[in-house]
Amino acid sequence: MKSVLSIAGSDSSGGAGIQADIKTISMHGVFATTAITALTAQNTLGVKEIYSLSNDFLAQQLDCVFEDIYPDAIKIGMLESQEVIEVVANKLKEYQAKNVVLDPVMVSTSGSVLLKESAIEALKTKLFPLSLLLTPNVYEAQILGECEISSTQSQKECAREIYKRYGVNVLLKGGHIEGEAFDFLVCESGEYGFQSEKINNPNTHGTGCTLSSAIASNLALGFDLIESVQRAKKYLSGAISACLNLGKGRGPINHLYTLQGQE
Repeated sequence: MKSVLSIAGSDSSGGAGIQADIKTISMHGVFATTAITALTAQNTLGVKEIYSLSNDFLAQQLDCVFEDIYPDAIKIGMLESQEVIEVVANKLKEYQAKNVVLDPVMVSTSGSVLLKESAIEALKTKLFPLSLLLTPNVYEAQILGECEISSTQSQKECAREIYKRYGVNVLLKGGHIEGEAFDFLVCESGEYGFQSEKINNPNTHGTGCTLSSAIASNLALGFDLIESVQRAKKYLSGAISACLNLGKGRGPINHLYTLQGQE
């Protein structure tokens, strides 16, 4: 059985982070291992508290996984500081990690910047060179590419700029742009657009985590980057379309929809 390592924070409400990753990876028939970067007390209404684990403990988690169940792909999510980023980067280099999908969690859904400038720079210099794919949202892409995104055309231009600057494949997600959902991939083999109808469902907590871990799962299964993105987007669309309705705020998507005959 193939395996995917998720390096991310824990979401106590189960919709995002490690919990979303485990569900997504499992639904792809892949074995999920984890290295938790932080614990969060949160629900569908928001985050109440974040508890940071020690860098030494994070390093030990990574050692334990790599030394025993070497991952076929890796998904990276929430990394809250420069120090945490450096721990992860050092371990990825030490173990020569492959198929790294980095979801650069830098900006919240509301547009608030979550990382200090030093941490953003560490992401760029330490982790980007080790990654196969970046999956930024519009807000994160605007920071990385130093550009404004207001249309599909400017989205494409920003993705090209990020690829040019950092030399890493980028899937720029367009969920925050008006109109149909359009994601744009710039990679070594060319440019690819993925367009789908926007689904009328306000419960989208954890979609970014889910997409990146689904891509990593498909890479682990042996699909190339383009097909991995296509398959991941299909899975995500199904999970959103299932219209799970839990909680009093922006609820989670249904990662288990295929078990309930909702394909």
